[in-house]
Amino acid sequence: MENDIIIVDQISKTFPNGVQALCDFSIHVRRREVLVVIGPSGSGKSTFLRCLNGLEDIDSGSIVIDGIPLDEDKRNRLEIRKGAG
Repeated sequence: MENDIIIVDQISKTFPNGVQALCDFSIHVRRREVLVVIGPSGSGKSTFLRCLNGLEDIDSGSIVIDGIPLDEDKRNRLEIRKGAG
């Protein structure tokens, strides 16, 4: 897993209105790999990307980007955003 730049492990996100956008979603993205996120409206694409950027808090699971865990520590979120494109 040393070539993984993004590690998403069993993340879940449910909104206050009860809509579950993500349920135990996992993915590993390697360096230099191109990933396309596609799916029907309401399938969780935007929520997933917002979680990756720390704009939405996840309910469970973990996200690690370039070895930096995306957690409650706001400093990690800022560091990740500096290098995200």
